[in-house]
Amino acid sequence: MTPDPDTGPIPLVGRRPAPPPQPPPRTRTELRTAPLPAQQPATPEPSPREPGTAQVEVPTSTTESVGPDLVHPPAKKPGRAGRDMVAAIGVGAGLGAVILVSLLVYRPAFLLVLLAAILVGVVELTRALRAGEVRAPLVPVLAGAVAMLALAWTRGASGLVVGFLLTVLAVLLWRLADGPDGYLRDASAGVLVALYVPLLAGFCVLLLVPDDGAARVLAFIATVVGNDVGGFAAGVLFGKHPMAPSVSPKKSWEGMAGSVLGCVLVATPIVTLALGGPWWGGVLFGVALAISATAGDLGESLIKRDLGIKDMGNLLPGHGGIMDRLDSLLPSAAVAYLLLSMVAPA
Repeated sequence: MTPDPDTGPIPLVGRRPAPPPQPPPRTRTELRTAPLPAQQPATPEPSPREPGTAQVEVPTSTTESVGPDLVHPPAKKPGRAGRDMVAAIGVGAGLGAVILVSLLVYRPAFLLVLLAAILVGVVELTRALRAGEVRAPLVPVLAGAVAMLALAWTRGASGLVVGFLLTVLAVLLWRLADGPDGYLRDASAGVLVALYVPLLAGFCVLLLVPDDGAARVLAFIATVVGNDVGGFAAGVLFGKHPMAPSVSPKKSWEGMAGSVLGCVLVATPIVTLALGGPWWGGVLFGVALAISATAGDLGESLIKRDLGIKDMGNLLPGHGGIMDRLDSLLPSAAVAYLLLSMVAPA
């Protein structure tokens, strides 16, 4: 039987191929300097799983957190009013307690509380003005604030006016030391700070001077608080028509109506029962303070918008700075003094 040429061993034709050449042996120096081969990380073999147990996958991405160091809880969103309401209520209650105790226990103690608030407010406003490259003289305004409140307590309205005029003179003279560059701008800002903060606060001292001064101050402060609470509640629940969107977008006409209602409800019983005034005097007092408090709030909002800042400070959590609480109180103090001297004279 003739073998099939397509099957069987293949015959070798020619010479067998030579093996590849061996590399030359390395010297001792080359062996010392040659880099080690990179080791590949060993892949762990999955361990056998017992029956009835679930396999847990370990996250490999750094964005998946398995411990407290990598967990980032979502940021706490502010309330509809743009503030931390829990902190705001707590701080407000604490301030109210300090004011109430100082008024009812020892009236001169309230002067110290007021003086501390005014000094902090002067510092906050002066620092805020620097955002607009305005450097109001701080030292003469602080000294003038002490003088104005002291003269208002000891000398009455005439003492307050004299203290303000002396403060203006001190501001003008103090600024001379820095030369003529920006003199009018800085001196005018110093006069503005002296008028806006300690002069208006002096009317609160004038309210405190009579024998029933504690009741007069409480009537003034409680009515302004009614303005804030009534305006906030009505604005959050019913606010649809902005009052001054370019200045304070969250203020609405519905909130203003709530402010007037809140002020009247608070002021009328205090004026009639505690101060012996007529009922219509309480209504007039409440409406007037609702207007003055809202105007003061809008006025400070306008200043902050012009300076490009949100708050005057950060001393009070949920409120901002001291000036962010004094904005509605300061102009209302002057209005309250004038109205109570007519509807409920001491």
